[in-house]
Amino acid sequence: MINQLKGDRLVSAQMDRGGDVQQTPAGLSDVLGLGLSVVFCGLNPALSAVRDGHNFSSPSNRFWRVLHLSGFTSRLLRADEEQELLNYGCGITAAVSRATKSASELRLDDYKKAAPLLEAKITKFAPANLAFLGKAAFAAITARADCDWGRQSELFAGANTWVLPNPSGLNRAFALDRLTAHYGDLRAEI
Repeated sequence: MINQLKGDRLVSAQMDRGGDVQQTPAGLSDVLGLGLSVVFCGLNPALSAVRDGHNFSSPSNRFWRVLHLSGFTSRLLRADEEQELLNYGCGITAAVSRATKSASELRLDDYKKAAPLLEAKITKFAPANLAFLGKAAFAAITARADCDWGRQSELFAGANTWVLPNPSGLNRAFALDRLTAHYGDLRAEI
């Protein structure tokens, strides 16, 4: 299997039995535009999100609520309105395109293989800020053993880099108010 960036979509290509290369979308579509204020980088798509066709579509995922409460959007958007994020200067991508039931199914190798594609995507779309939604993706992709929440000292593909808590409903370590405060720190800087 070969992964490559085609326009704004990550595409997987593999040879069929006849030796022809077949391309199929991997995971979910990104929500990207040139020069956004911030791109939120999830770990990887959930199987339910791929089934629904929209990022962060699980009712238990707090992404859309946190974006609204922290001031990124003027109203609470639904997952099927994800393209409207572009009107707010925000975008969405994933560190790893492979969908899983839980991000805990990802391996370090998944992140390492995805790093060049993520870097190419961020270079191409040139957002001012890239917010990794969870320490795991940031640590694996940047080869940093540890990091704190918030703004990081280094750039990633020319973008200011942030690490924010993952809004998944499975992340019980962060109540809604704590998530909102962390996302609000980023919002205050842009």
